Amino acid sequence: MSIAENVASVKSRIEKAARAAGRSPDEIVLVAATKTNSVEKVAEAIRAGVTVCGENRVQELLEKNALNAYAGSSLHFIGHLQKNKVRQLVGVCELIQSVDSLELLEMIDRQAELLGIMQEVLLEINIGGEASKSGMRETELPQILEKAGSLHSVFIRGLMAIPPISNSEGELRAYFARMRQLYVDNSSKKYDNISMDFLSMGMSGDFADAIAEGSNMVRVGSAIFGARVYPAKAD
Repeated sequence: MSIAENVASVKSRIEKAARAAGRSPDEIVLVAATKTNSVEKVAEAIRAGVTVCGENRVQELLEKNALNAYAGSSLHFIGHLQKNKVRQLVGVCELIQSVDSLELLEMIDRQAELLGIMQEVLLEINIGGEASKSGMRETELPQILEKAGSLHSVFIRGLMAIPPISNSEGELRAYFARMRQLYVDNSSKKYDNISMDFLSMGMSGDFADAIAEGSNMVRVGSAIFGARVYPAKAD
């Protein structure tokens, strides 16, 4: 299938999942995860109706952005953000989805202040408690939100999570449900720079379950572009 056909298929599946959950498909934001895909493929996805692209690597994002790869779409950063890359990223993308610590949030705030902008972010939760994954602990969130309320150049738009890998259908719904509860429990925080608008969870293999449990932003790569092909490493 072509990228355009894949985009149409993903949108159809999102609509079906949303309606099954008693929700409007218009509530769900599709983020095309464009990691390792060429400028031409990204452009093809945008022509097919993708309105948000998400990159995992800062260098790849910068290189593609210099070639206007994301023209016609919004740009999000969805990968692990190293602290030494903050200066390169802030102000380049509309939303940084993967802020996993207070220290990183404060660094983004300082860089955004230097640029005279407000950088929008999501806070990443390590919902599976996996040592191999980034993200803050669930129990850290209330305290970090309280401290974030005193910052002036970041705007927290919601939460993001990547649950543990599972090969069993429906197994991840418990993690998605916990994220939804965490999202709801912290949506009443009254700060000028915090607004819980987005719950970003669900990827190619599990976004229907994520939508069923309350996700309103899904990050889909292989279902749009096909299996990723990584460049061979030099000997």
